[in-house]
Amino acid sequence: MLRIRALASFALTTAFCIALNAQAVQTVSIRLLDGKTGLPVKASNFIVRVDHNDTFHPDWVKINDDGTVVVTLPADAKEISVKATYGMGIDTYVNCDAAKESDKERNIWYSIATILSAGMVAPDECARASFKAKPGEFIFFVRKRAWNDNPE
Repeated sequence: MLRIRALASFALTTAFCIALNAQAVQTVSIRLLDGKTGLPVKASNFIVRVDHNDTFHPDWVKINDDGTVVVTLPADAKEISVKATYGMGIDTYVNCDAAKESDKERNIWYSIATILSAGMVAPDECARASFKAKPGEFIFFVRKRAWNDNPE
């Protein structure tokens, strides 16, 4: 009887921990678009940072075969910054939300709560593309580096 109670207690504790882990994440889908044409861009990888930290987490990013991206973030994360890479994954695209600024490499931060509740479209300084995001979706625009862009 004692063994059954111990086993039942272990099972309940495990179920409780799994339930807590299920609640401890936020999921954001990302659409990466060409800043001039508005066509989808398939990046080789994404650099995701949260809450003004320099550490990025490639393990949070899942790139599907069709180019769609799902990012799983900690539940306590408040802001996100995203960059995409191309080529062999060593070159970063220029984000069009900073394309006309002198510091094209700076991280621009977006509210995760706003992305989850209403969706968000980053500004497109590369052209005048117009898109609407769904709740939980973040759309941002990029362009490949020009010869005069400073690498990161």
